[in-house]
Amino acid sequence: MKDALINELRTAYDLQLRGVTPPGGSARVEKDGPLTRVVGWHRGFVTGPRDLGVRGKELDTLIARQRDFYAARGEAVEWKTRAHDLPADLTDRLTAAGFVAEAPETVLIGRSADLASEPVLPDGVTLRRVTAGSDLQRIAAMESTVWGEDWGWLADDLAARIENAPENTVVLVAEAHSEVVCAAWLVFKDDVDFGGLWGGSTLKEWRGQGIYRAMVAHRAQIAAARGVPYVYVDASSDSAPILTRLGLHAVTTTTPYVWSP
Repeated sequence: MKDALINELRTAYDLQLRGVTPPGGSARVEKDGPLTRVVGWHRGFVTGPRDLGVRGKELDTLIARQRDFYAARGEAVEWKTRAHDLPADLTDRLTAAGFVAEAPETVLIGRSADLASEPVLPDGVTLRRVTAGSDLQRIAAMESTVWGEDWGWLADDLAARIENAPENTVVLVAEAHSEVVCAAWLVFKDDVDFGGLWGGSTLKEWRGQGIYRAMVAHRAQIAAARGVPYVYVDASSDSAPILTRLGLHAVTTTTPYVWSP
């Protein structure tokens, strides 16, 4: 029974979630054969259908064309792969072309109605939706602290998404004493049965208190109220066990392959 559910969810994922939500701003989405790519983002991004439909030297040429396209722009590029992609040697050919694998993540999908509940937060912590540039800058600063690198680009990225699709982009912060301690966002696509759960980073000293769980519950509430039946997330090894316990189902893994000039 569970295997049938996983197959159903994975099939829906492949049919509906292989494209790219236009990030807005100066970024644009282009097609190159079976691939979809983003140009003008914080780094290039490439994705494709489950089966690219090309093999051997033809696939090598397609890969090299993406690498060379971004090289001419002086930009890094991420090629998003999934464990069940075809052809099976795609990642070997990406590696041969100079792409380097980053940490894999687990693709998890859950029913919005099953996950939705009133968020339960620690004393002194509040949750609110934000759109102002100053709040987005505070989110970027918090993410930079969490990950130990410059995430300044995130404020502009979120601002562009909100400007481009305000009804489809829900950015949330959890605050304690006016400090952003956690941030997460929910992204919808028109005519798609899934809401994307992104972000969810929490300052180290605030972890283990249910804030991340509350963010998931509230975003599932929003999706369920909108009539969107599923939510999904690309989860890190830290987040995947928590999300599985909450009721999401692992359907595949995804690994970014990155080329940098």
